[in-house]
Amino acid sequence: MSAGGGRAFVWQVFPPMPTCRVYGTVAHQDGHLLVLGGCGQAGLPLDTAETLDMASHTWLALAPLPTARAGAAAVVLGKQVLVVGGVDEVQSPVAAVEAFLMDEGRWERRATLPQAAMGVATVERDGMVYALGGMGPDTAPQAQVRVYEPRRDCWLSLPSMPTPCYGASTFLHGNKIYVLGGRQGKLPVTAFEAFDLETRTWTRHPSLPSRRAFAGCAMAEGSVFSLGGLQQPGPHNFYSRPHFVNTVEMFDLEHGSWTKLPRSLRMRDKRADFVVGSLGGHIVAIGGLGNQPCPLGSVESFSLVRRRWEALPAMPTARCSCSSLQAGPRLFVIGGVAQGPSQAVEALCLHDGV
Repeated sequence: MSAGGGRAFVWQVFPPMPTCRVYGTVAHQDGHLLVLGGCGQAGLPLDTAETLDMASHTWLALAPLPTARAGAAAVVLGKQVLVVGGVDEVQSPVAAVEAFLMDEGRWERRATLPQAAMGVATVERDGMVYALGGMGPDTAPQAQVRVYEPRRDCWLSLPSMPTPCYGASTFLHGNKIYVLGGRQGKLPVTAFEAFDLETRTWTRHPSLPSRRAFAGCAMAEGSVFSLGGLQQPGPHNFYSRPHFVNTVEMFDLEHGSWTKLPRSLRMRDKRADFVVGSLGGHIVAIGGLGNQPCPLGSVESFSLVRRRWEALPAMPTARCSCSSLQAGPRLFVIGGVAQGPSQAVEALCLHDGV
């Protein structure tokens, strides 16, 4: 499918991972794709670490993680990959923070989080790592914000988020970290807040117009998009059940307001638990779960110029609950669930001159 300007979207299929997994932690460093931990066929967190050499298309086993975990956050710091939080083999949030030294091929333990947490959101800025929210062993959502200083190997506390949550989407834009959605137990969060890294203060923006679980979020060209998900019934609608939606809501950072796009500009497919990203002036939605009995393979893009949704080539392997990572003109879709945990590694690419 043409993206305009002589460019086209195509899928690139890479060799499958040696280990099938879901909720794996992924990072890209110097031409290598790292896949760390996650849950395997037995449903338990793994200590397995593997890397794909992007040039030779070969997988190599790395030293195992000191702490088996799933759903951890990862941040690249130069030649190191920092792994933060997650859930361990007894389904308990962990405080462990570990760094993989790429040049030496080994792990080192780092200062632990002040509180054990899963669903931590991380952002790197100027060599510092910001960790926001999470869920602790008591299952309560956390509002804590911490910053990691690599030179001192320590975590420092910053002003807490106005709304405690875990599993939120975060975006770095200018000198602000934007935090959107997340969860409090089974309840989706609609809060949209921003932390100013210079003044170290929080600003509350208008909340999401609708409450949806497992929605997809992306930022592009000064706007934040919240797509699809599982619509939750309102507090007074006792007879409604959660249902898949194709809703598109857009927040304009300059004007500070949400717009719920009309039916004609909603996604083509109703979906939740899918991959979303921004490629070449397009918001793309990939796979996930819908009203069908198996994961979706459909892919679509919203052109920010043409202001419409268009079908893209389907995923080679239909999946949901995938890990994803954007590296240049590629949006990687890694592992996830097909019939069970998947080994698939595929990338939606924007090619020039097609």
